[in-house]
Amino acid sequence: MNTEAIGAIAIFVLLFGSISRRLEKSVITPPMAYVVYGLLISSAALGLIQSVEIDNEVIRVLAEITLAIVLFTDASRIQLKLLRREYNLPLRLLGLGLPITIALGTMFALLLFPSLNIWEAAVLATILTPTDAALGQAVVNSPRVPTRIRQAINVESGLNDGICLPVLLLFVALAEETERATDASYWLSFSGKQIIFGTTIGIAVGYFGSKLVIKSLRRKWMNDSFEDLSVLGVSIFAYALAQSIGGNGFIAAFCAGLTLGNIAPKSTRQKLYDFGEAEGQLLTLISFLLYGAVMIVPSLSEATWQMWLYAIGSLTITRMLGVAISTIGSGLQPISVLFIGWFGPRGIASIIYGLVIVEEERLVSSNLIFTAMVITVLISIFAHGLTAVPGANWYGDWLRHLPSEDRMKGKQAIKGQMPEHKSVPEIAVRIPWRQ
Repeated sequence: MNTEAIGAIAIFVLLFGSISRRLEKSVITPPMAYVVYGLLISSAALGLIQSVEIDNEVIRVLAEITLAIVLFTDASRIQLKLLRREYNLPLRLLGLGLPITIALGTMFALLLFPSLNIWEAAVLATILTPTDAALGQAVVNSPRVPTRIRQAINVESGLNDGICLPVLLLFVALAEETERATDASYWLSFSGKQIIFGTTIGIAVGYFGSKLVIKSLRRKWMNDSFEDLSVLGVSIFAYALAQSIGGNGFIAAFCAGLTLGNIAPKSTRQKLYDFGEAEGQLLTLISFLLYGAVMIVPSLSEATWQMWLYAIGSLTITRMLGVAISTIGSGLQPISVLFIGWFGPRGIASIIYGLVIVEEERLVSSNLIFTAMVITVLISIFAHGLTAVPGANWYGDWLRHLPSEDRMKGKQAIKGQMPEHKSVPEIAVRIPWRQ
């Protein structure tokens, strides 16, 4: 990447930041703006970023660090002691909705892409299952949307990328074993080590890293600036250590964030959230910019009608059916189920999981899978971004004006409340939405 391209990116960060507050209530989301700017400076337009291979080392490293930090900061927001007691709805989405969505996506892929075997179809479905609440930030921050509903979408988004990762690794191993007719036990052993080592390293680094920070703060050895940097240190160290011993660094970063977020004092957790809203957010948006500059145009030239159909079906049918089945018996209004089902955008996790697949030379259909991912994320960025603000406003107004007899429908209605309005504690979100 040349100096002109770096300068162009820097000036856009400055200019967009200068009007970011004014745009918060508009339908223009940061990912939309960064993707469009990436297209503008790509080789297909202004040419400030020349043709770059998708598996370029710089892009790969940036993407991996970004995902490690996103996984770490998102997991740190989840309070495990409250999860089982207070988050029945997100647990339904994760425990039932997620595997159902993967299964439905796998069947849909087999139907549209005869060249895929069952494990390759499962790889594609798993890549496109994690949601990214940041693409429809107004939904998880709007006071018009009941807290329980936006918390369900937020918690699901924070955990499903980490949960999907070991599943993806297993499917990739099985797909590669099928292609090469290699001993299946080798690939299953490899995947097992990635998951077990990654989890163990992540928990250990999160635990001891948290204890070190707590001890240093109590003894006044650490100042505020380095408390901020400790967040970066813990997440990247967990990732790097796991990678170096044969574990999966992304799983390690996720587990480290989950551990640190549940044992660190409130002040340290706040530092972590602040980091996620600044440095972490910048890395994510730069990744979206590079996605626009490097991935979209080549993928559009290779996309088939089957890929477009799969992308639309993935964002609607498979997602909405998974949500609908998982919420049976919850007492939610059908419109609420539809709202949760629609606002499951695909974003940064899908992009980076796609980059991981590109590196798998033994996966014959990696190009097809990657192109389908790019098309799906492209549709999602704009479809969910454009509908987030009006959708949140409409849904909130609809609930408020619902006839009283309809408000009381459902076995979960307690003390005059609809299930949607059941009280749950709020957790930190990636970017606060200001009224």
